Amino acid sequence: MLAQGSRNVEAAGLMDRITLMQGEAERLPFPDASFDAVTFTYLLRYVADPGATLRELARVVRTGGVVASLEFGVPPSLLPRLGWHVYTGAVLPLAGRMMSPGWGHAMWFLRGSIPGFWREHPMAQVVDMHRAAGIEDLRVRRLTFGSAVVVWGVRRT
Repeated sequence: MLAQGSRNVEAAGLMDRITLMQGEAERLPFPDASFDAVTFTYLLRYVADPGATLRELARVVRTGGVVASLEFGVPPSLLPRLGWHVYTGAVLPLAGRMMSPGWGHAMWFLRGSIPGFWREHPMAQVVDMHRAAGIEDLRVRRLTFGSAVVVWGVRRT
């Protein structure tokens, strides 16, 4: 991903403005309060300790800065949830396989990893983890019948 990203940045003529780095979410290579804001997508499902990751992300944001995330969700209502299961269980894997066998596998993986995350870390727990990280004034918004979840707040401590 970094190699392709580097090619994209170079092709866009932005090498002087964008630095790509490899790192670990639980140990970011930046000093405290380095950024005005941090946004991330689909991260919390892929780390061993989401709470530690949120604490680390909050650490690098200045006081008063925003921390915002987008995660996949599972629709809470029956009909949208049934549609979600068909989409993630059949449509996405088939579309992925049409692109490549690897993409088909990746799309199939989502069907289990998304509900697995929310079973292990219900929304109330995710909100509590944000608060424990020093992120306050939290807002949660479900989009597309709940298949996407946006959480954002302000670093206060």
